[in-house]
Amino acid sequence: MAKDRLIMAFESSADETSVAIVRNGSEIVSLETATQIKSHQRFGGIVPEVASRHHIEQVTILAQAALEDAQVTYDDLDAVAVTQGPGLVGALLIGVTAAKTIAWAHNLPIVPVIHLAGHISAANFVEPIQYPALALMVSGGHTELVLMREEYDYLVIGDTRDDAAGEAYDKVGRTMGLKYPSGKIIDDMAHQGTDTYNLPRAMLNEDNFDFSFSGIKSAVINLMHNAEQRGETIDLDDLASSFQAAVVEILVGKAQRALEAYPVKSFIVAGGVAANRGLRDALASMMQRFPDTEYIPVPIALAGDNAAMIGAEGDIAYRHGARAGLDLNANPALEFDYLED
Repeated sequence: MAKDRLIMAFESSADETSVAIVRNGSEIVSLETATQIKSHQRFGGIVPEVASRHHIEQVTILAQAALEDAQVTYDDLDAVAVTQGPGLVGALLIGVTAAKTIAWAHNLPIVPVIHLAGHISAANFVEPIQYPALALMVSGGHTELVLMREEYDYLVIGDTRDDAAGEAYDKVGRTMGLKYPSGKIIDDMAHQGTDTYNLPRAMLNEDNFDFSFSGIKSAVINLMHNAEQRGETIDLDDLASSFQAAVVEILVGKAQRALEAYPVKSFIVAGGVAANRGLRDALASMMQRFPDTEYIPVPIALAGDNAAMIGAEGDIAYRHGARAGLDLNANPALEFDYLED
């Protein structure tokens, strides 16, 4: 019987400091996360320097807590996995430095992880991903369709041309006077309102898998400014519903087109916006057209940034021989390769 693999994972790419212990890439033994939302709310977004300072304060505390909660020691670990990128360079460096320090002190291998792959691999906590697979990766910084012909093989077949979906949510939320982060607030408001405002569905009918959300964002901003100038009142619940309907229609439409072009065994929706109820419901409905494909939405509790997902991908990378030396550096621009035509 094969020995269980225990991996300690670090995630610090943005404003969440997180450390986890993951067994065999599919079981969360412990997960400790410190959020910084309140520190950034007054600025309306993440302040990199503030985020880095919080990571420094929390990372060693969380590492110790993760070990204690899992009831293991460093001697029980097989490797240390860490987000190398993409993300904020100063924030990434804290996690990378912590991982390298622990790896050096306890003679453990270092496994570098692409943050986006971690989001996708969190699906393995629900059920094993079957390959070939397709993922809709949708977050504050990224919106893309990723084809996986086999395990540890990530190829982008569609990407956003401008804003990511989550970025559009936050910018629209700021215009509506909502607290940061505003994605969940808009989702809740959308369920109270009606799709009454005619907003654009950019690139929806174009013969590709790319996205564009800048036009929707600009249309909402212009609608609100014009109403203000005319002294008219905008129903914010209806506006939220109209905005979300446009975003979801684009995401689902492109995902459906990709599934028709690339028959796969598993379809995953991952990333922070994967927690959106409107999107999850629309995708579940769409997936009825693909009975031979297993639909795996990442659990809402794991949709945002967390170290458990880095542990899940770290296990895959570890099994595929990915190793880094003590010269490992953060790479804020790290991304998947693109599928060549």
